Parts: sequence; structure tokens; C-alpha cells
Amino acid sequence: MTAIQAPSLADREAAALLPTYARQPVAFTSGSGAWLTDDEGRRYLDFLGGLAVTALGHAHPAVTGAVAAQAARLVHTSNLYLTEPQVALAEALQRHLGWSDGRAFFCNSGAEANEAAIKLARRHGLAQHPGKVKVVSLLGGFHGRLLGALLLTGNPAKHAPFQPLGDWVTHVAHDDPAALDAAVDDDTCAVWIEVVQGEGGVRPLSADMLAAARAACDRVGALLVADEVQTGVGRLGAWFGWQTTAVEPDVVCLAKALANGLPIGAIVARGAAAAAFRPGDHASTFGGNPVVAAAALAVLDTIEREGLVDRAAARGRHLAAGLEDLAARHPLAVGERGRGLLRALVLHRPAAAAVTAAALERGLVVNAVAPDAVRLAPPLTVTEAEIDEALTLLDRALSAVEDTA
Repeated sequence: MTAIQAPSLADREAAALLPTYARQPVAFTSGSGAWLTDDEGRRYLDFLGGLAVTALGHAHPAVTGAVAAQAARLVHTSNLYLTEPQVALAEALQRHLGWSDGRAFFCNSGAEANEAAIKLARRHGLAQHPGKVKVVSLLGGFHGRLLGALLLTGNPAKHAPFQPLGDWVTHVAHDDPAALDAAVDDDTCAVWIEVVQGEGGVRPLSADMLAAARAACDRVGALLVADEVQTGVGRLGAWFGWQTTAVEPDVVCLAKALANGLPIGAIVARGAAAAAFRPGDHASTFGGNPVVAAAALAVLDTIEREGLVDRAAARGRHLAAGLEDLAARHPLAVGERGRGLLRALVLHRPAAAAVTAAALERGLVVNAVAPDAVRLAPPLTVTEAEIDEALTLLDRALSAVEDTA
């Protein structure tokens, strides 16, 4: 009698989940540090970090311990009541931002953080005059997939299936300060930026573009909102990406690395923006619950205690030099761009998907962030030896793609 084969995990997914993801052909079952293990026992060097999320690597004992201890005490009360971990986390963010007047709101994701910031900016704008609700954001920017955040996102192809989204956002080129200035008028309540456009191809904004955004906001009384979902919490070699520039925002949006993989989002507002909300204006049932707040506190404490911000800057330079070396030796590669430990290898042609697949076959996890760019976002705890190993695997992946061209 022929044995009946059990359905594969991919088959089970197809039968049980909505088809919203194009999965890679691997199922991970465990991780440690910069390494992942799949369901066949094969190890992979993780230079994507769950999309720049696991800043401390996988299964970090500080996070594991904080989560276990807090879960044994108290998991949830709702935001009708005070909890120590949430308040302590807000205080820690004040300190690392350098904003003694900063005020936080906690939610569950980066998209939710951007949605909260939209409402905050409108509240601040409408307090000045009716109709001050418009926003200027940048082409190539990515701010989430909820409807408001989706309209902020500077990618019309992502808008098309869900129109109409509204007409309150004006998009301008990421490298045109004059266009940004012209788009901002008295009805603008906010300008949205990323210091480095992550999903836009790991593309840093110029100093002139950042200065134009700040000046335009100051001219009309609008808020400068920095989406730090991908660039915050040490990744760029500073606690927050804006701290690598000469420009200070009024509001930051955070998520991803803040709790090393547990769902969290946050906004922190300073100055007049911190006084815009009133009780009842915004809320989240799960936002800042004791377990995720404890995890986030463990993340911030570990980064500070182990000097991982400075290490990210140093390791980022090492990674950048290695990527430039690959570009010098491979006809497929042009160079690299990025900051700290958020980097992209830029290609001559749209072969990033092929390079990513070839890297995965060889045990390296990266991703095609753009048709011609491969993103690398290893944990802040990564060692130089692990960077060198990743570069070796990427070298082999480039050669394999070049050989089949």
C-alpha cells in the first residue's frame, strides 16, 4: 500500500492563509544571534534580521528573560490603567532622543505609528486654522499599508488596488528641495521623511533635502515627522537616524527593532506637537502592554550597556568596505549605499531577486529591496567574522548569477 504523504507546510499555508505574501522557499524553526535554522536543520547567516527588526539577534537572553519575567507577573490590563514598564519605556525614549519634553504614544506596528502621527499632525494643524490637514511626503518613501499610511507611501503602484485613498497627500521627488518647498503651503500640517528610505532602496536623503523639509515646516507651522521605523534604535550608528544629520524633527515614528521582534510601535512628539492630543483622541487596546514594553526596555538597556550604537557604526563601515570590494570585482555590482548597518549592494541591472535567491541557496539571508538593490540589515551584535562570512557568501551568489547571465 502506498503511504499517504502529509501535506507540505506550503500546501497547508495555501489552504489556510490569505495569499498576501510571496514566501521564500524555506521554513525557519529556530535562531540564535545572527543565525537561523530551518526545518531540515540547515543553518543560515541572517543579514536581513526580519526586515531590520532583530537588532539584538535571535533569542537574545536579555529579551527572553524580560519577557518571561513580565509574563509571569502581568501581561495585560488595557490602557485604562497605569503600568510601570510603559512609563519607564517612555522615559527611556525621552532620554535617548534628548527630548525632555517628549511625549510618547504606544501602538503595535510601524503602520499604526504613522497613522497615529497623521492624526497628531491634523490635530496640531486644525488648531491653527480649518483646512490645515495636507501632508507632503516623498516618492520612494514607505510608511505602511494601512489606508492613511499607504497614501503617505510614495509608490503609486501600491495605491492602485485600493483607490480612492484621498487627495490630502502631495508626493515630491526624494532629491528635489525646490519641489518640496513649493509643495508646502499654509494648509500643510506635516512633511514626512525617512533619513534613509529603507523600502525605497536604502537611499539616504541629502542634507539639502532634509534642510528644505525643516525650513518649509518652520515657514508654515507644520510638523516635520521622521519615520524612524527602519532607521531607529541604533541601526544607523546613532540612537535615531535624525541624529546622524543636522536636522531635528518634531515627531518620530518607531517600531521594528524597538522590541526585537515583539509587536510594538510608538510615536514620540516634542514641543507644541506634544500638546496636540487630548484624552480620547487616539487609543490602542494592546499598545505598550507590559510584556512588549519590558522587551523594549531590555533592548534599549542592552544596546546602551554593550555599546552597540558605536559598534553599529564601526561594523557598518566594515560592511560598506566589503561591499565596495565586491563591486570592484564583479561586473554585476555598481557599489553600495546606506548608513550604519542598513546597507544595499547596488547592481548594474535588475537582478536583485536572482542574487537574493542565489544567496539563500548558499546560506545567506538578504532581500531584493529594489530590482537593482540587495538590502543587508544584520543585527547590531554582528561580529566582523560574520560580516566577512556574509561577504564571502554574497561573492559566490554574485558569481553564480553572472555565470548564468
